[in-house]
Amino acid sequence: MEHAYDYLIIGGGMAGDAAAKAIRAADASASIGLVSAETSPPYERPPLSKALWKGDKSLESIDLGTAATGAQLHLGRHVQAIDPASRRASDDHGDHYRYDRLLLATGATPRQLPFAGDRVVAFRTADDYRRLRRLAVAGAHIAVAGGGFIGSELAASLSGAGCKVTMIFPGASIGGGRYPPTLAAFLDDYYREHGVQLLSGARVVEGSAGEDGVELVLSDGRRLRVDAVVAGLGVTPDIALATQAGLTVDDGVVVDAQLRTSDPYIWAAGDMANFYNPSLGRRLRVEHENAAVEMGTHAGRAMADAGGDYATLPYFYSDLFDLGYEAVGLLDARLHLVEDWSEPHRKGVVYYLDGGRVRGVLLWNVWGQVDAARELIAQAGPWEPPSLRGRIPHDG
Repeated sequence: MEHAYDYLIIGGGMAGDAAAKAIRAADASASIGLVSAETSPPYERPPLSKALWKGDKSLESIDLGTAATGAQLHLGRHVQAIDPASRRASDDHGDHYRYDRLLLATGATPRQLPFAGDRVVAFRTADDYRRLRRLAVAGAHIAVAGGGFIGSELAASLSGAGCKVTMIFPGASIGGGRYPPTLAAFLDDYYREHGVQLLSGARVVEGSAGEDGVELVLSDGRRLRVDAVVAGLGVTPDIALATQAGLTVDDGVVVDAQLRTSDPYIWAAGDMANFYNPSLGRRLRVEHENAAVEMGTHAGRAMADAGGDYATLPYFYSDLFDLGYEAVGLLDARLHLVEDWSEPHRKGVVYYLDGGRVRGVLLWNVWGQVDAARELIAQAGPWEPPSLRGRIPHDG
């Protein structure tokens, strides 16, 4: 079967949903098609590792309502090839899609453990959440491979669900390379106080999964038997289609200020897009909700000839037990760090400086100051940390 659309979106994540809504707002009569490998319509991603575990949301409540845009949703389909010359895409069901303008929002693929099984979950999608939820009964011993953004959230959520949790990660501490050393040490102790076992400086190098459990072999020779293991090992951008189509790729799909790729009729947004940020003066690829939504919205407007340059600073947030934070810009512990605590490791702001300029801001249990952080990073001149000139207030 052949379909024809004014706008075709490949990818059913939050970027694809945001683009469909932006296109509809800018072009009321346009035909929009969205093709997604997932069988569910686009949904919110953050609750998969946060709110769903706390009972604050249900799976039904995270649907983004993409269908209300009038976009035709083609779910459970993998687009296998794009022909830019004829502006035509084809999927694994034998269907073809003609387009005037195309958005690639294929996201990223989770890194896998070196073995597979029913009790091995590479966490990324709603289906992954369902699988893990069935395994994560109270009292079950769950190993979390990875101590980064997703790994730390999952460990907290699983512990809160009554599981025995063991975290395995190669760094010296949770979130290694992101937080100041004293904050990282505090966070490690905080997790231990909540019953989470930390196995730092190690990776899962082998394993076998059976009907009743998983045997893990770690890089330091230790062995561990658990009921299930979930991988939060980061992701790699899904650039296979972009490469096949001959687009310029370099740690993702390279886009211009309008989020247009090297093909004039193809845009890219979300986890797999490599864009230039003027405030930071560098190219970035960001794997967080805010970037997916903002980039999807901007790309949709640009495709409909209604968008300007994309200049939004990356922003993300996390919940770790009863701690929480918001962050803007680059969080790299190798930069010069200035810490401003009103309550040590419980409430404060960390500034990440390079060449005297603020490149990132960590708002640790400080809320309502994201715009202030963005303004500080966008300043052209140097910042004066000794006097904390321009200090972000700890209360909104």
